[in-house]
Amino acid sequence: MADDDELARACAEHMFAEDQASRGLGMQIDDVGQGHASLSMAVRSDMVNGHKLCHGGFIFTLADSAFAFACNSYNLRTVAASAEISFLKPAFEGDVLTANAQERWREGRNGIYDIAVSNQDGLVVAEFRGKSRTIKGAVLEEE
Repeated sequence: MADDDELARACAEHMFAEDQASRGLGMQIDDVGQGHASLSMAVRSDMVNGHKLCHGGFIFTLADSAFAFACNSYNLRTVAASAEISFLKPAFEGDVLTANAQERWREGRNGIYDIAVSNQDGLVVAEFRGKSRTIKGAVLEEE
């Protein structure tokens, strides 16, 4: 690979092609580089709960997907060790949510990533923190 961000993009493209969950929810990758990723998703009618709000599980899933693309951007297979989310504002049908994941710390096999989920008006609706663990293998097969 020519540079780190090209490697990150290649890893993301490979993972996204196999990621039926993220694709099935209509997510798209807006940006990716080593240690960071941005994904967006429109809130559909089948994503709202009995209060007519976006179900928190979908917001969590969007943040978790951004986390996955950010922490796998080094071509090292990496999974979530733990994650937590704080819901700050409601999201509604028709909103377009964007999850911006940013690496905060990475050493050895462990990492910490913060993900802010905002709506189309730039209002942060949730904050997510994920802790990662690198496992055996590479995202991309050796050439």
